[in-house]
Amino acid sequence: MRVMIRRTGAGLSAYLPKKDLEEPIIKVDNEHLWGGAVTLKNGWRLVLPDLPWDTPLPITVEARKISDED
Repeated sequence: MRVMIRRTGAGLSAYLPKKDLEEPIIKVDNEHLWGGAVTLKNGWRLVLPDLPWDTPLPITVEARKISDED
């Protein structure tokens, strides 16, 4: 699924255009964000692609959903 990752005043946020859903990222598995999983406030866990640590934001990437705790 396509996900736009951006930095807001409150931290990182993920926007999923097909769902018209924007959720704060509350947990990051990898220190540099890329190549690991992130947890959204709604409980979804997404695996992000392996990109360079200094990739500028905002960026749209292809992510994979691995869990849904709703």
